[in-house]
Amino acid sequence: MPLVGFFTGLDISASGLRAQRIRQNVISSNLANAETTRTAEGGPYRRQRVQLEADPVEFDQFLVKEQDKIGGRKTQNGHMNIPQPEWPLAQENIGSGVKVAGIVKDDAPLRMVYDPSHPDADEKGYVAMPNVNVIEEMVDMITASRAYEANVTAFNSTKAMLTKALEL
Repeated sequence: MPLVGFFTGLDISASGLRAQRIRQNVISSNLANAETTRTAEGGPYRRQRVQLEADPVEFDQFLVKEQDKIGGRKTQNGHMNIPQPEWPLAQENIGSGVKVAGIVKDDAPLRMVYDPSHPDADEKGYVAMPNVNVIEEMVDMITASRAYEANVTAFNSTKAMLTKALEL
């Protein structure tokens, strides 16, 4: 088996770690700007969200590439070809991690707060405040933190398995 195949699990966990770190940074920015009424673009701060998407690998292409490295698409002479066209798994994508598709501004309406003494108040005394809900951000932070921890655990488990395999 090629040595590159051993590191696939580590790569998947590392992509998850990277994605969750970016999520945590964006959530921190949202929390830090929860009361910002003026930005460089003008107007109040708008909540940002991280869009994640799977980084798929076509299973059949992956298998062909791996099998070509070891000398063909059969396990041994006389065995059936891998994969069989009727295998449903041969038509699906398998993941090779996650990637950040982008960071987008949330289009939810701004909060209008009555504060006539505020310098950014309109003629009726209302101030347009950011669309950041601190409770929602804290829940998202906990979720991102737990996902980060899960990826660390998966990374360490994969590393331990690789270490044991090298001891054999």
